[in-house]
Amino acid sequence: MDSEPASPETEPTGGAPAADRVRIDKWLWAARFFKTRALAAQAVSGGKVQVNGARIKSSRDLHPGDSLSIRRGPYEHVIVVRGLTKRRVPAVEAAQLYEETAESRAARERVAAERRAQGGVATPAPRPDKRQRRRLFRVIGRNR
Repeated sequence: MDSEPASPETEPTGGAPAADRVRIDKWLWAARFFKTRALAAQAVSGGKVQVNGARIKSSRDLHPGDSLSIRRGPYEHVIVVRGLTKRRVPAVEAAQLYEETAESRAARERVAAERRAQGGVATPAPRPDKRQRRRLFRVIGRNR
């Protein structure tokens, strides 16, 4: 069993060069879909990320040409992986690592338009002031 030591350009578990495969959680973090790698791993384990239509684990290797479906809130990104990297890169470079499908972009814009049409977040009713509290206490029978 003559095994050669792992070099920096190859992964220790396989023989493929490191640039040909990257863990999905590392890639999602490096491509700036998630702020931290832990959030990326949590999204993958929660079923928010699918590769080629299948649910995956965060340790799965990603390859160029893979199709990813990423759900973040009400939006769903459907992208095709174009490049791999293990390090976090600037946003301009990160956008070159993937290509979003036209259907995905149209669906996200449609959802955004629907959300704008519904208006903003409803603000909760303010706390009752002194007079309103006294009326409430009178109604429920509490003496203060």
